[in-house]
Amino acid sequence: MKLNKEDLLLYGVTDSKYLKGRKMSELVEEAILGGVTMIQLREKEMTHEAFKQEALDVQSVCQKHHVPLIINDDVELCKEIDADGVHIGQDDLNLKEARKILGEDKIIGVSAHNYEEAKIALENGADYLGVGAIFATQTKDDAQNISMETLNEICQKVDIPVVAIGGINQVNILEFMGVAIDGVAIVSSIFGSDDIQKASSLLKDKIQRVISNKMPTCLTIAGSDSSGGAGIQADLKTMLANRVYAMSVIAALTAQNTTGVDAIYDVDASFVASQMDSVFTDIYPMAVKIGMVSQKEVILSISGKLKQYHARNIVVDPVMVATSGAKLISDEAIDTLKENLFPLATVLTPNIPEAEVLSGLKINNEEEMLTAAKYIGDHYHCAVLLKGGHQINDANDLLYKEGNYQWFKGKRINNNNTHGTGCTLSSAIASYLARGENLENAVKKAKDYISGALAAMLDLGQGQGPMDHGYVLDKKD
Repeated sequence: MKLNKEDLLLYGVTDSKYLKGRKMSELVEEAILGGVTMIQLREKEMTHEAFKQEALDVQSVCQKHHVPLIINDDVELCKEIDADGVHIGQDDLNLKEARKILGEDKIIGVSAHNYEEAKIALENGADYLGVGAIFATQTKDDAQNISMETLNEICQKVDIPVVAIGGINQVNILEFMGVAIDGVAIVSSIFGSDDIQKASSLLKDKIQRVISNKMPTCLTIAGSDSSGGAGIQADLKTMLANRVYAMSVIAALTAQNTTGVDAIYDVDASFVASQMDSVFTDIYPMAVKIGMVSQKEVILSISGKLKQYHARNIVVDPVMVATSGAKLISDEAIDTLKENLFPLATVLTPNIPEAEVLSGLKINNEEEMLTAAKYIGDHYHCAVLLKGGHQINDANDLLYKEGNYQWFKGKRINNNNTHGTGCTLSSAIASYLARGENLENAVKKAKDYISGALAAMLDLGQGQGPMDHGYVLDKKD
């Protein structure tokens, strides 16, 4: 039987502990009716004859609904009942030997935990890979979790279909947004459900949305700027201009314009958490930008939710010091940022005054930028983009990542309308990370974007005005 990639979309793996006095064939039929596209029959404790009879019963159901049946580990049983294929682990029968026994017309899937195992499986003729465990799983106590980055690397480099396995459920299935998998293999969230058919239907709907999603998604968590030049509004404009779907969690409301801030209304931490729940459980963001968050409770709420939903590509713009030099948040909130949010960041984007607060060092020249960036990056275990400006190495930014430095040179643009430049740069970086760029390319493209927005010379308001976030869009009369 030739493997169709579509068969791997929702791959149901059986477990007899969920039988509750029923036949496995009954559970399998409910799963197929709900949308399961392939069945892997797995039994560890049965005698050969009992397993064979169960396999024949399940095979009858699968053939009735034209769904492939894969036998777990047991190559001889697969051949004996003429099942559609077999799935073997790293400690099971050698793939080449399995192919000799089964022939070329049977499907053979192989478990892989890293790129090397995946590459070997490809070279030896595997038809698909089961990669995991991605999340903690109830069915295998000894399963070693692998990262989304490793999963995506395998998907990008190995030219056979990839199925993600391990602990996948109704909520975390959305975390595969932006990862090039072909399907998911699920045990308990299907067969452990009270309503197997409904659970399968919901899971199929979600994995279809994940795999068919063609537009990168990005979330901003920040304060609202009623004048539209900074904060949430600048972030949304920037993300749209850089071709990602933008979502927002509002952490504070401000009454402000180009001349200053008149009033601030803080959003309750529990409501911030509710906003994050709504976003992450429906349209999972491929990157997250975090701007000004000034309350300890809000910071704790944000960091907790980021961990709960395994958020990735997190860009933190540590807004702590105003252009005038005045501190914008309390020492207690700064400590909470340092302890709870910074360690989750992919990259921090402080300006010179903020970097001085974070490092405790004075920064007066290029050499001191290098020292401060290294201190911050090593201390918080993340990359740091230390932005030039404030008359120090103006328009040149320094990226420190894993012990390496890279300068991003920029041309000084004579434009006093720079309201929201920090928000805009960090949002642009998040946008390009969501689009799959590495950090270095994301920074370069973000700098190019902000330079264009400044060079457009938009002039609005009576004070320090906003940039033209939409300069890249086609202008039509």
